[in-house]
Amino acid sequence: METSSRDRISVDLHGLKAMLLERSQALAVSPSELVRTVLVKELGDPAGNENRLPRKRLVRPTGTRTRLCLRMHMDDAAATLEAARRAGMSPGDYVAGLVAGIPAILRGGGQADHVVALTASNAELSTLSRNIYHLTSLLRQAEVGPALFYRDMLDKLSGDVRRHLVLASGVLADLRPRHQQPSQGRP
Repeated sequence: METSSRDRISVDLHGLKAMLLERSQALAVSPSELVRTVLVKELGDPAGNENRLPRKRLVRPTGTRTRLCLRMHMDDAAATLEAARRAGMSPGDYVAGLVAGIPAILRGGGQADHVVALTASNAELSTLSRNIYHLTSLLRQAEVGPALFYRDMLDKLSGDVRRHLVLASGVLADLRPRHQQPSQGRP
């Protein structure tokens, strides 16, 4: 029989849950750790850890992400999942964004709307870049007549770039957690 790194079994405690919770709290360990310790004492442990209680751990890091289970009313859980879906985020990323105080998420939006706006602005900037390249090619060839077509574009260039930078900085500010300093970027 193959075993996984996380073997699980469900047990009906027949009224022992309150005592289990009270005892695990008194020992400052999770109920699961207390049950494992009792099982090791009863079944034996080939690694020789029989008399050692594990230290209290709230989170077991196994990488950059970990599992967090939340208990909440069914309606609240459904609302959380729906809000995460509307924001275009996983439920974990959505809840982490709320906890971090990311303005875009706190206002009921999400990353998706911001990414769409920034993508559209980048597309406009890309078109502007192509037009400037074409204009410089015309000027190099002394094609003044066709180059005059771009005059209005050049007159509005400063405003277009400024609007893009304002949009981009707003999007980035709305997606950064409030408690995070600008120099402490998260990977």
